[in-house]
Amino acid sequence: MPENASSKLTGYAGDYMTQAVERLQWVQAHQSAQIAAAGAAVAKAVAAGGLWYVMGTGHSHMLAEEVFYRAGGLVPVVPMLDSILMLHESATQSTAAERLPGLARIILDARQVTDQDVLLIASNSGRNAVPVEMARLAKERGIFTIAITSLAHSGTVESRDPSGLRLFEVADLVIDNGAPYGDALVAVGREDKKMGPCSTIVGACIMNAIAIEATARLQLQGIDVPTLVSANSAGADHTAAALEPLRRRVRHV
Repeated sequence: MPENASSKLTGYAGDYMTQAVERLQWVQAHQSAQIAAAGAAVAKAVAAGGLWYVMGTGHSHMLAEEVFYRAGGLVPVVPMLDSILMLHESATQSTAAERLPGLARIILDARQVTDQDVLLIASNSGRNAVPVEMARLAKERGIFTIAITSLAHSGTVESRDPSGLRLFEVADLVIDNGAPYGDALVAVGREDKKMGPCSTIVGACIMNAIAIEATARLQLQGIDVPTLVSANSAGADHTAAALEPLRRRVRHV
């Protein structure tokens, strides 16, 4: 570290971490019932031989990746990852693509989702065509849908889906991530320079809480579902064996 570098955080960075913790505490206080219901829905699907499908567009796709092939994670998880909706090839393209009516049908039809499965859709704004259409189509097919979204943001914007609906108005179960409008928490230097998004931090915690809740409920029913250990720790061979039954349905294994 350079000699003139300060070893203390600025007030802004410290404020961000404080506010991020406060958002997590808010979710624990106000969304626990919804998380419990989501865990119960996932447990019901897995007990019946179904899978937990997860999708998100833009940065929300990270929540789908968070619970897939993850140390300490649940095995029967299927991320719906499509590169056109992710950021690694073109961020601006993904922004345009998530607004395209009809794309969700193509993505859903390419998967083997059935009414025995559960589908979770993450979208902070909850306004774009792909997540809204995905929820609408899933419900038409009898698939239970869970949404993680910001009601503070989504409730103040218009839908970009032809139905005029937003994700929270379509999904069977809605979990509010508590993120403010625009997602960023801290005004750095001036009020219009907001930084420090919280939807990913809070969303990842919600996702893992759902997985743990589902597993705990299955254990109480005497159903021992496989969980994953780190590929870089003892017992990693167990992970490969546990994933083998999913290869037919999960293209990402």
